[in-house]
Amino acid sequence: MLSTFARTVVPFLGHLTVTTATSRAIAPGSIVAPNHTALADPALVLAALHRLGTEPVVLATAGLWRIPVLGRRLTREGHIPVHRGSRSAAAALDLAAEALAAGRVVVLYPEGGLPRRRDSTDREPGHFRTGLARLALATGAPVVPLGHAGARRIVSGSRLKQLSGIATAPLRRPDLHIHLGEPFHLTGDMTEATAHARTAVHEAWRQAVSHLPSVLPT
Repeated sequence: MLSTFARTVVPFLGHLTVTTATSRAIAPGSIVAPNHTALADPALVLAALHRLGTEPVVLATAGLWRIPVLGRRLTREGHIPVHRGSRSAAAALDLAAEALAAGRVVVLYPEGGLPRRRDSTDREPGHFRTGLARLALATGAPVVPLGHAGARRIVSGSRLKQLSGIATAPLRRPDLHIHLGEPFHLTGDMTEATAHARTAVHEAWRQAVSHLPSVLPT
């Protein structure tokens, strides 16, 4: 359902282009690690992955599961709730490991949350939490870094500005770009692995913004 919604709605919100650093398809049992800048960017990520023939399992905030109907559909499709700041948060990684073992592609946002700023420009990925490194080191799953740019042109700023951005996006049709980097395996300790992952996602993000230089701050 999430992928269907994304691929239906995103073309109305902007012009999405996708590039990859490899001609190979995303391997079953891979972890896709995107940067996180706006409420709209998960839709971009899912639309891009669908174009590449992948329907992933997504780790998402548990609040979505409290929405009637949506929560049941998310569970039925295998998506994984993350109860941030609670003792059960680690259980999400166990479920993600099971999904990887079953050959599913898992989308995990290493930054955890959204940046607390109101401008519409793109900036480099922020601080990475350890969840990605913990999952990759425990499972041996390859990590596919994903960088995207332009999502903040759809939605950013105050609540009123966000609503206005969504309402006017079909008229403005901002350019959006996603770049997938080369898959890699994490090694070393948690600190080293997390730093390596952030470097790879930063490079994928840099490639994405190179296609849309106007999204950067001046």
